[in-house]
Amino acid sequence: MKTLKLKNKYQTNATLVSNDFIDCYMSKANGEFVKVYLFLLRHLNVPCPALTISMIADCLDHTERDVLRAFRYWESEGLLSLEKDADGKISGLALEQVCSDTSCSQTSTISTEFSDSSASQEISDVSFEQTVETPASKAIPLSSFKAQKELKSLLFIAEQYLGKTLSKTDMDTITYFYDTLEMPADLIEYLIESCVENGHKSIHYIQKIALSWYDEGIRSVKQARLHSNTYNKNCYTVLNAFGIKNRGAADTELNFIRKWTEDFGFTLDIIQEACNRTIMATHQPSFEYADTILQNWQQAGVHTLSDISTLDTAFQKEKVSKKSAVSRSKSPSRNSNNFERRSYDMDSLEERLLNSN
Repeated sequence: MKTLKLKNKYQTNATLVSNDFIDCYMSKANGEFVKVYLFLLRHLNVPCPALTISMIADCLDHTERDVLRAFRYWESEGLLSLEKDADGKISGLALEQVCSDTSCSQTSTISTEFSDSSASQEISDVSFEQTVETPASKAIPLSSFKAQKELKSLLFIAEQYLGKTLSKTDMDTITYFYDTLEMPADLIEYLIESCVENGHKSIHYIQKIALSWYDEGIRSVKQARLHSNTYNKNCYTVLNAFGIKNRGAADTELNFIRKWTEDFGFTLDIIQEACNRTIMATHQPSFEYADTILQNWQQAGVHTLSDISTLDTAFQKEKVSKKSAVSRSKSPSRNSNNFERRSYDMDSLEERLLNSN
């Protein structure tokens, strides 16, 4: 029999993706994280000595923080290991080839070194968020394998953000978010991330924010991000109008801001105008004074800046009218004579003058 001669015209420039990755990891991961993982796989076959976090971000149209979030996610899933230098900064990474059975993790790793300073990010700077929304109505039973795995990942992430080993209270609180409040895992991660970024690592503060989100019906990262953006914009506008720099709003100040925006329903331009008038009148920031102005505007039915202008015009007219009325009441009548009339005997006066001479 004649030997067959095979010719390979198949494109060999390809990247192999494990079936285990597709079956067990890809479906539950954020799509942006999957893109980062595939990008790393592609560069394993053709190592790039100049590969940097900045380069990865540019190629994938991500930010560097997005890339670092992906690193942290795959590290929590056991598919990637971050390597650190003596200063605790990322110097490289290793991709782990993991089977679907967690007991058969292979020991071989392939490392990709980062060559410049753009990759030297602090581990504590890495943050993690997903945009995949998990409806609260589809809560996962805590006893299930998936719930246990997600909760384990949450506790790991929380330790990295908080920079400490979690206490029993910490773990119970995070479990409460997941099991009782039925917050999706990605929402809890975003919650912890945003609190830490704002300088709050207290688990009691984090719980306070979680409960406020729950009361306000926030059930997804998208909703939480919109809420945070609105909160930050409102606080910045008010504090900036008062000339307050380099700090956030205190609790009492935040209560005023929420009252003005939520209870009164005022837009930021109206609130800013009240703050400006407060500074002009008192020469210092006063939330109480601004609150009085806004209460009066709310009672007067103000909805726009033009409404305020109308009120100002009416007030000035009334002021002038009252001033004129007061002035008229104090002015003497032109036809009246306030001097006491006296009668004189002109003949007697003339006689006195003659005798005196």
